[in-house]
Amino acid sequence: MSASEPPSFDPIRWLNHQPYLLLSLAALFWAGNIVLGRYVAGHVPPMTLSCIRWIGSCVMLLPFAWPHLIRDWPVLRRHLPLMLALATTGFALNNALSYWGLQFTQALNALLIQSSGPLFIALWALVLFGIKLTWAQLAGIALSLVGVLTIILRGDPCALAAIRFNLGDLMMTGALVAFGLYSALMLRRPVTHQLSLICFTMAAGALLLLPPSIWEYANGIRLQFDATTMMTLVYVVIFPSTLAYLFFNRGIAAIGPNRAAPFFHLVPVFGSVMAILLLGEEPRLFHLAGYIMVLAGVVIASRKVSAA
Repeated sequence: MSASEPPSFDPIRWLNHQPYLLLSLAALFWAGNIVLGRYVAGHVPPMTLSCIRWIGSCVMLLPFAWPHLIRDWPVLRRHLPLMLALATTGFALNNALSYWGLQFTQALNALLIQSSGPLFIALWALVLFGIKLTWAQLAGIALSLVGVLTIILRGDPCALAAIRFNLGDLMMTGALVAFGLYSALMLRRPVTHQLSLICFTMAAGALLLLPPSIWEYANGIRLQFDATTMMTLVYVVIFPSTLAYLFFNRGIAAIGPNRAAPFFHLVPVFGSVMAILLLGEEPRLFHLAGYIMVLAGVVIASRKVSAA
């Protein structure tokens, strides 16, 4: 290429430097995961689904990650306790509790609980590393949380009293506690290629989920290999697993956990949009009001603090 020719456009490199877009896409894929997880509850065993999810994602990424894994293995081995903690919280425990909880609760409850995700991330970042929310981050999280509640409660605050929480809701909350810890611990991740990091944690997460999956199989809780199961597996392996975690990890690396946390509030927003588009729910004024508040809150909280 001559000096006068403009450099060619590399879409992957460009996307890698768009943390806000990456975090938004991760939220979109996770919203679909919640809606789909509830839809197939009772049809696809939760532990088996979680295990296959990470095995499939690891197999997809391994050809690309292998050279980086070989090079980064000494670093990963030196940080093995942290790597296992990331695998346990972000891949095994979080997913097992989520899919298990969706066997007992409604998607509405799950989306409502999901809106508390930024609070758990902020709490773990404060407890472990003394990282405090800025006033802008606090205001943005609060505003987007109000927007989420506006959407889920359909603009009626009294509807909150009609929501009944159960065992599944406790499991969903536990999943968010685990994922909040994972998000905070990502600040201390070893310096490796992102494919090395995610492939190692995916494989470790799958191994941790193997015993409960075997228990399900031994007790007659088994996959039914039909169209619903196959479409579910294809979606969860590609979108909320491989792509969403790559995007989320890159987003945290670029802007930090507290600025990335408000993007969790996009999950129930996208979930409500899916309900409108896929389930025929009628769009109402409270949807628009909620969307505006959530997006405004995300913009406020994710802004970079200017140097004094």
